[in-house]
Amino acid sequence: MAGIFGEKPAKGFFAECWDDPALQIVIKKLLAKYPQWGVVIVSGVLVENNSLRQAQR
Repeated sequence: MAGIFGEKPAKGFFAECWDDPALQIVIKKLLAKYPQWGVVIVSGVLVENNSLRQAQR
């Protein structure tokens, strides 16, 4: 739903869904489409990218 509206969901929402392999694919695609959300995947772990947020200010 967040992808449709372009709203930034909380990292916790993604973390709750991360155990499902099918949802991991969807989450990866959403994060690639919306880098401004500031959430990245590093070595299979969801990480908030605070440096991106600071650069936008």
